[in-house]
Amino acid sequence: MAIKLFIVDDHFMVIEGIHSLLQNENDIEWMGHAGNAASCLAFLHQQKPDVILMDVNLPDKSGIDLCKEVKERYPGIFIVGLSTYNQQSFIEKMMSNGASGYVIKNATQQELMEAIHTVVKGKQFLSFDAAVALRKPDTGHGMPVITRREKEVLELIADGMTNNEIAGKLFISSTTVDTHRKNLLTKFEAKNTASLIRIAAQLKII
Repeated sequence: MAIKLFIVDDHFMVIEGIHSLLQNENDIEWMGHAGNAASCLAFLHQQKPDVILMDVNLPDKSGIDLCKEVKERYPGIFIVGLSTYNQQSFIEKMMSNGASGYVIKNATQQELMEAIHTVVKGKQFLSFDAAVALRKPDTGHGMPVITRREKEVLELIADGMTNNEIAGKLFISSTTVDTHRKNLLTKFEAKNTASLIRIAAQLKII
């Protein structure tokens, strides 16, 4: 029985790369991909894969939040976090939200296959780099997980732009900008914009 695999990632080259690595594996059935959280949820409404390889950093919602939502709705689906990040906090948050595994995007074909087969058996899998990151002592302020749009807004806030100016530049409403700003304050545990910028600079996010 082939393992039905689905990928959620907004980088076409990543999807193509993984597809080419796994296309000759007889026990993997490729179900396709989604470029964002909304497309993923729409797909799952129609079809159910066995395993989802899920990017941590998606354009419309963090993969960590999406992971939790998918596991609450479809507990039988196994999720493997897929990321370029090997920060301890990312891995821990993804796993605590229901992921069965975490693989860094430099993983080999062997590691990917091992991850898929391991989680399907109900066990947990960490790629070598992820396991090394988890063994390191935690260093200070956890790295907040932000979407690409939130990062764009954060950089423009740091440039001193107002909500209306940011809205004009990104072609979104000022209400949406304000929502992103509030979400950033919450995620960075910042009391105001000045402390938000300071914390983001300390974490080298801007």
